[in-house]
Amino acid sequence: MWDFKTNSRCAMLKTYELLKLDKGSVKFDVFFDEYCRNNDELWLAYRRKEVTKKELTRQRFQLTFDSLDIDTIDALVMNDMYLKEMPKHSHLIDGAREVLDYARSKGYRLFIITNGFKEVQHEKLKQAGLQNYFEKVFISEEIKIPKPGRGIFEHAIKSSNAKKKNSLMIGDDWEVDICGAANFGIDAVYYNRLNQPVHTLVNNLKIIDSLKELTEVL
Repeated sequence: MWDFKTNSRCAMLKTYELLKLDKGSVKFDVFFDEYCRNNDELWLAYRRKEVTKKELTRQRFQLTFDSLDIDTIDALVMNDMYLKEMPKHSHLIDGAREVLDYARSKGYRLFIITNGFKEVQHEKLKQAGLQNYFEKVFISEEIKIPKPGRGIFEHAIKSSNAKKKNSLMIGDDWEVDICGAANFGIDAVYYNRLNQPVHTLVNNLKIIDSLKELTEVL
């Protein structure tokens, strides 16, 4: 629902300017692309429990600084500024609010399962005006089990007093959301917003290209 790609870029640009990196020789697009590459690799390692949260938040900036020869900024300082800036940006995926209104009108109970850091998740929902749609947010950092681990899905189901057969996972990350849910036995809808090839068969899987298609599924 929350357009992470757009909001992340906006927050990073603001942080980049606040730290006056725009006055240097490295262009923002180059910086952001390098950051995203490092961040993606570190998040994969984090989900595999190969790095800690502190290592992830420092290294994603430090590795970027090292590769671009930037030595004037502390990695953790930039990370803290970036995380504080993130919730201030509230772009939504096209059709998000309409789909949420539709789901609520049909009586569905809505929850979030996220691997995002706890210090920004609730504020993101608040700033985007989405908090009242969801009964609860299950944050992997608090539960100590990141998606796609079975434990976080089990915790969410039990805490919601729900049944697997009546539950549906909707996500845009194949491994983290869809495979994670399928391995726990929950039906899923894959929001394939980037039109990625799907090679693995998942039972009862539905694939959509836009959020508005959810009204035909729910």
